[in-house]
Amino acid sequence: MRNLIYIPIIHSSADMGSMAAELTQKSIDEFGEEFWKTHTATVNEYWEVIRTYCDTIDFRGKTVKIYQDGMVADGDIALKIMEDSVKAGSKNYEIIAKLVSRGATIMETEDLSMVRKELEMLKSIPSSGTLIMKVIRIIRFKISRHKLLVDRDKFMAERIDVTLEQNEIGIIFIGAYHYILDKLRKDIAVKQVKEISKIRRYQKLLPFHKKRKRLFKELSNYLTQDVLYKPN
Repeated sequence: MRNLIYIPIIHSSADMGSMAAELTQKSIDEFGEEFWKTHTATVNEYWEVIRTYCDTIDFRGKTVKIYQDGMVADGDIALKIMEDSVKAGSKNYEIIAKLVSRGATIMETEDLSMVRKELEMLKSIPSSGTLIMKVIRIIRFKISRHKLLVDRDKFMAERIDVTLEQNEIGIIFIGAYHYILDKLRKDIAVKQVKEISKIRRYQKLLPFHKKRKRLFKELSNYLTQDVLYKPN
């Protein structure tokens, strides 16, 4: 049996690279500074829960392989990406760095051309000129992104299948809007550290948190609760 620990990513501003400041300000403008601080605190607590969980993973002499959303390299390049991301304040990569220090290996998870294409499309939106052009770019991005996500998900599932061997432990850190579970081989036993469906609901409710306060609070509490089961 091959084992895969599935950890949904909730991105923080540190994961946004050069677009972090602009995206943070847009979020504050849309949601209000007070709510954005609350959301940011929830995300930080979520990553603390994930950090605590990952500390309990007992390698037991097994090979542990890390698959990371957006990771287009392995070896020294992957380690450099990790180090730079940690310096930028990424909670996701801080956890990966600790796992690597315990002997885990970062795997090439994605295809560079696919990831680059999505980033170029995303970066082009703020500089699209007029409001009409921005709307057109956003519509094109959403249409094209769906196909890109499907292709990326297929690629990631294939990479896991090719590289994860029997009795090895895989750990995947992946964004909530990826759908790879139904694309994985049946002999890969998956444990969801947090239910992906609830992570998606939380993120979808962000623009409507005032209208769905009770549900949003329930989901926020779920994000920051300890993981109930042990990984081994």
